[in-house]
Amino acid sequence: MKTAEPVWFKPLGSSDSRIPEIGLGTWGFHAGPEVLRAGLDAGALFIDTAESYDTEVVVAEAIKSRRPEVFLASKVSPRHFRRADLLQAADASLTRLRTDYLDLYQLHQPNQTIPIQETIGALEELVEVGKVRFIGVSNFSVAQLRRAQAATRKHPIVSNQIRLNLADRTALEEVLPWCQANRVTVIAYSPLARQFQRIHDCDPKHTLAALARETGRTAAQIALNWCLCLDGVVAIPKSNDAARVIENCGASGWRLSAGQVRRLNETILFRRRGALDRLLRRCLGTGPLGALKGIVRFLPKSIRGRIS
Repeated sequence: MKTAEPVWFKPLGSSDSRIPEIGLGTWGFHAGPEVLRAGLDAGALFIDTAESYDTEVVVAEAIKSRRPEVFLASKVSPRHFRRADLLQAADASLTRLRTDYLDLYQLHQPNQTIPIQETIGALEELVEVGKVRFIGVSNFSVAQLRRAQAATRKHPIVSNQIRLNLADRTALEEVLPWCQANRVTVIAYSPLARQFQRIHDCDPKHTLAALARETGRTAAQIALNWCLCLDGVVAIPKSNDAARVIENCGASGWRLSAGQVRRLNETILFRRRGALDRLLRRCLGTGPLGALKGIVRFLPKSIRGRIS
């Protein structure tokens, strides 16, 4: 495996800032701060967390001696989208993260029961008082993005964090093109799927292994670089293992060729989630889905690939 090049940066939405194209996701993270520090040392100076992840405290420990150089992102849960609740939730996250500002504060997913104008207004208040630098959203459709962006007055939405990987290309249909056209950065979560084996299950021609041999990279680095080849996309893979975190950082600093990207596009089986599928996932939340993770690995390979 080649020595990792420095992590490259990409523009953050319509702002003048740039962020690392490989960051550190923390959903389901249960290792200690030293694993996150390994990622920071490897150049992934972008950590994403959320009030609902129960990882803000460990993130705080990981970045405590280098906060100014880290791009720190967190999310507010939909139940806190009322103005007073959102302002209180932001202060609670700042306390847990032991910092006086967030680089990016995101709406974790849409909440149709609360006017988006009220929620966006509260986010802009946080920017005005210096507690937040940029505002973003997560899991928003194009229609929801349009409404949220229209509700901003002075501080535009700079990012939309969505699920995107080789085996799940739902975002390529509508959301990514809209974000690219409107200068909204896409932050790809689960860029290696919930388990990387699921992407392997969708690779009947073993293209990942072939490209790994050709490039001297690993299969995971190939899959991550596919995401990074997309304009306006950064990725936040998660791992509880320091060696894997460092390996993920090695997905940056280089690019697959156009021909190699085309081979991945043509040979990796993938799905595009429909409206019903997305509705079910929102209704179920992460609890039942998390409980099913252990069951999924016992399913036939063909079915595991479709659940990625």
